[in-house]
Amino acid sequence: MEAQFWLDRWSEGVTGFHQERVTPLLPKYWPTLGVAPGARVLVPLCGKTLDMVWLAQQGHPVLGVELSPLAVAQFFAENGLAPSVHATAAGDVYRAGNIEILCGDIFALDAATLAGCAAVYDRAALIALPTGMRERYVQHVYAGLAAGARGLLITLDYEQDKMPGPPFAVGDAQVQALYAGHTQVRQLDRRAMLDKEPKFAARGLTWLDTLVFALERG
Repeated sequence: MEAQFWLDRWSEGVTGFHQERVTPLLPKYWPTLGVAPGARVLVPLCGKTLDMVWLAQQGHPVLGVELSPLAVAQFFAENGLAPSVHATAAGDVYRAGNIEILCGDIFALDAATLAGCAAVYDRAALIALPTGMRERYVQHVYAGLAAGARGLLITLDYEQDKMPGPPFAVGDAQVQALYAGHTQVRQLDRRAMLDKEPKFAARGLTWLDTLVFALERG
């Protein structure tokens, strides 16, 4: 999707992807990854997710990346944080405590910044991107992480021809293919979710699954 698509979604308040709570699968599965205390965690296409707050509470420095200045401003305001701001080549960086958000394009992240992230949490990034951009994203971000970096990836799977994305369907076979060559992938969970997501049933889906993967950079 082009950048303007997401900027428009935030400015128009069309943000059904945002959750008003910490994603339950995060505290359930993050501890199983063995991410070292104090490891810097990358949260791509972060929006204003409360998952960043949870990760920071576990002692992790968090680096979120978000295109929308509105989403960034709302995150800090809604969490009672007053960030400092400094400009970088990739965009303005907002920082409060151990949470930083780069207001810019995920593809603008430089190699040194990526290599400095020892972990990644991806709930909404991979499934937000169409096929071609998805492949480019995985190659740029995940292949650029430090060796041994670990991550938690959450995707959705459904019959793509029944509903246009985003969010896009990214099943196990697609995930394995996308990360082949640089990142080990292990499926941790798969659960039916359509009964909890009536808006997707209304769009014609007959099944909808959430998938959870553990990742480890080779």
